[in-house]
Amino acid sequence: MSATVLSAKPLLKERYEQLAVQVQKLVQKPILSVIVLGDEPASRFYVQNVEKQGTKTGIIVQVHRLPIETTQTDLLQLIKRMNLDPGVNGIMLQKPFPSHIDEDEIVMAIEPSKDVDGFHPINLGNIMLEKDGLVPCTPAAVLEMMDFYGIHPHGKHVVIIGRSNIVGKPLANLLLQKKEIGNATVTVCHSQTRNMTEITRQADILIVAIGKPEFVTGDMLKYGSIVLDVGINEVLDHEGKPHYVGDVDYNSCVEIASAITPVPGGVGSVTTYRLLRNTFQAKESQEKTK
Repeated sequence: MSATVLSAKPLLKERYEQLAVQVQKLVQKPILSVIVLGDEPASRFYVQNVEKQGTKTGIIVQVHRLPIETTQTDLLQLIKRMNLDPGVNGIMLQKPFPSHIDEDEIVMAIEPSKDVDGFHPINLGNIMLEKDGLVPCTPAAVLEMMDFYGIHPHGKHVVIIGRSNIVGKPLANLLLQKKEIGNATVTVCHSQTRNMTEITRQADILIVAIGKPEFVTGDMLKYGSIVLDVGINEVLDHEGKPHYVGDVDYNSCVEIASAITPVPGGVGSVTTYRLLRNTFQAKESQEKTK
């Protein structure tokens, strides 16, 4: 058996077209403000892609490129101005932050209704309470993939490897919700989990977000399981050239799984769409509360 490859390409074509139609109906286009500190190449590439997709969908992306030495105080003042500006619908902070920036304080400073990253405690709390709010983009991207490819976790055993606040924990709570893409039995594994392979071999659906290149190998899977790889890691090939791999050893897993996401071209590709979708959703919610 060779697994069905769950490519993001057809999903993105359909969802971006739908989003563009919805944005076109608006009198005022949504505005996403992106804050970037410094000029790290990977961050620059990601933000350029956000700008490109924003242009295609009609969402205005304003990029604030700040020096790497920008102080905590100056950054907080900028966020305060954006919070008070009714024309700004979404605020995104591009990571990584320089070491002198207190990430927790910065995230807390963003108005929850404009927190399109979905990291504010109010938005994370809404997930646990099954209330409407802005969902972190990567967990939302996983659900988008499941929805598009008809992967229904209802009653199934979903194992998530990784317990971060931005992927593993919110994703576990989303999959527990009483919704169509929910009602799963969820196990979360992490660096201190004993006998992890025994657990992953029980998974009907395995979601890997641990940040370790090719950590999951074929012998860790149940035959016929579905594998969703959230990771993206830059590694060097035998010639010393950089390329990207996931947290899953694709070659050893593709013959065991029934379906698998590729890296690149899988879950990670959908996060930009979800960021723009969150911006549209934020504008809709803000309009209702005026």
